[in-house]
Amino acid sequence: MIGLVRLPDEVGRYPDGMGTPDVGRNLRAIRHARGKSLAVVAGLAGISASYLSRLESGERALDRRSLIVALANALDVAPSEITRTAVTTAGELDEDRSLNDVRLSLLSASMNEPRGRVAPLDELRARTEEVLTAQRDCDYALVGAKLPGLVRDLHTTLRANRDEREVLRLLVMTHVQGTQAWLGDIGASLDLAWQASSLAKQAAERLDEPLYDAVSAFGTAFGLIGAGGFGLARDSLSAADPGTDTPEAAQVSGMLALTLSLVSAASKDHAERVAALEHAGDLAEHTGEGDALYFGFGPSNVGVWRMSVALEAGEHAEAARIAETVNPDALPSPTRLSAYYREYGRALARLPKQRDNAVMMLRRAEMISPARIHRHPFMRSVLAELLARAKRDAVGRELRGMAYRAGLPV
Repeated sequence: MIGLVRLPDEVGRYPDGMGTPDVGRNLRAIRHARGKSLAVVAGLAGISASYLSRLESGERALDRRSLIVALANALDVAPSEITRTAVTTAGELDEDRSLNDVRLSLLSASMNEPRGRVAPLDELRARTEEVLTAQRDCDYALVGAKLPGLVRDLHTTLRANRDEREVLRLLVMTHVQGTQAWLGDIGASLDLAWQASSLAKQAAERLDEPLYDAVSAFGTAFGLIGAGGFGLARDSLSAADPGTDTPEAAQVSGMLALTLSLVSAASKDHAERVAALEHAGDLAEHTGEGDALYFGFGPSNVGVWRMSVALEAGEHAEAARIAETVNPDALPSPTRLSAYYREYGRALARLPKQRDNAVMMLRRAEMISPARIHRHPFMRSVLAELLARAKRDAVGRELRGMAYRAGLPV
């Protein structure tokens, strides 16, 4: 049973869009700066002027990559300019205090001046496992506290030519499943996450092992998806081939197929999307539930990805239908469980008479991982859309509590 957050019933209203969420406010500000009308930008993006107006006001969530890219192209800006989110919320999250230390460790590693210490391999393995387990468990404060030292020491040990191949494997895993994933979950700059994926790619190229090339390709593809580089993401995924000879390789191959399905949905390539999902589903039937290389690949996770892909395609009812077929108890980690509830709530938010259920699903996701609700631009946009229709009841109070904790005006 989810406890309700008691907040005042009054919802503050702001004129002229001053209460709109980050994404809508950014969109409107950029359009005004460009001197373009609603009709012109909407026409270039392939939507109606009234729909664009609702996106700017927060009455409709801007939660599809393909539409964000279309609007960015219409405004001649990078997609990140529209989706950028201020990281200040009501009550700073603990992990925020580590962000600059992580940034400096990445900059130092990129300059080949990591300034750490040469550490024994067993210690580096244990520390890497601690960080990746904490990331999987949504313990972002611990990840942020441990990452800077681990990054510096891994790169320093590599520079000293100690245990080279194993340290390279640890670096690929740390930067993709640790650094890049953490930065994405706490809402940090896309460029900073890209720096982490670039360091992983350098390590993978030096290692030259198909399995770790595939892990790096996964990270590279996600960095490119965030920037709207769908074609480049597809190329990166297609070039990686870990095979399916071992359970570990099959699970990583399945993750590449799932990522390709998301790219295909964003690119509106229906045939490729269906084929990639079918391939991932076939692999999951053979591997069963697993967690090789911290990916959590298996039938249940494939179900969550099917939800995300349907949402990217704008198929909210289909995503909700898929959610009903997934057993959340079978999901391998808090990260995947929070994703399930988040995507379920996101789907229900667009369906008639499902507002209450949408709010409760989002609240469950928030209880597992606050940052994945408070900081993700899609979820902030969904909260704002729900908030525009909030009632003065218990569910409305719950919703306003989430919006307040996400730093949205209530």
